[in-house]
Amino acid sequence: MAYSAGDTILDDEYNIFVNSSSSPYGYNHFAGTGSTIYGLNQSSIATVSAGGTINASSWNSLFTGINNISNHTNVSVTSSSVSAGDAIAIRSALVGDLSNLAAAVAAGSTSATALSDRAAGSSTNGNTWNSTSTIERSITFANNATLRAFFNAGGSIKIDPGTSGSVDGNKDTVFEELTAAVGVLEFKAHATTRSGSGETQTSNDFGNGFHDLGSNSYQSKLKLTSDNSGYTSDYIEIFVKINAAVGSATVLTVKMVGSDPAADDTYTSPNTSGVPANPNECPALVLALTAKEPTSAQGLASAIQFSSNAQVTNSAS
Repeated sequence: MAYSAGDTILDDEYNIFVNSSSSPYGYNHFAGTGSTIYGLNQSSIATVSAGGTINASSWNSLFTGINNISNHTNVSVTSSSVSAGDAIAIRSALVGDLSNLAAAVAAGSTSATALSDRAAGSSTNGNTWNSTSTIERSITFANNATLRAFFNAGGSIKIDPGTSGSVDGNKDTVFEELTAAVGVLEFKAHATTRSGSGETQTSNDFGNGFHDLGSNSYQSKLKLTSDNSGYTSDYIEIFVKINAAVGSATVLTVKMVGSDPAADDTYTSPNTSGVPANPNECPALVLALTAKEPTSAQGLASAIQFSSNAQVTNSAS
């Protein structure tokens, strides 16, 4: 229906626009605390009591919120604001706007550009190794609503593997090339992307992201195997998990495993022919994390950030 100045505006209908938790979703469901794929952890808009008066100020509170989320998600809307005495012929436009914004949030705000990188910790193996390297790092959020809002607003975790220092021999090259081929693995709301190329992509889970994780169970996101002759069993694999179901998790953990089952070559002393003195050792691996955090530059009330980060495990043998 269309409203005109002087018409009675139904409180029930206004409250649906504000607070509906079923389709068509109200503002509070996708912009407030929400649940699962909905929620940006912004302040909720008050509903009106049964039979209460809906003033222009009530509508404008809703429109202001809509415009803010529109600005952050970069989704166009048609409703804007009203003044006392204006025609309120906005129902169809408002329903469309709410639907489009809810869909954008549910998709992880993929068109958002108000995002900023912040370092989330780095770990390096304490020594070289020739069997297995395992590094785990965690990122903790203040509460579940903040963690979900981080991803729903377009946030992501950038996973950047590397090597540190050099030993000698082909195994240095193998793991330098493997980490370079990963590039940056970016973990998002519903997808994972790899910036690097090359080596043998043994497995990947690029079609899934944060909202596809189970409860406290690692999910492999990428396994790269060396394509260097003699070392085709060496690999790097990256995993992600959360500490509970999506609807209650507060901690996200990334694990990187380096494996070197390839045969070792040995040389006897004295080494006078220019061959590596210790070709069996793999270089120390590095796991660096960066949070691409939603900022307040384009509509959100404040940046959506993690609270802390920590090393969980770091072993090399």
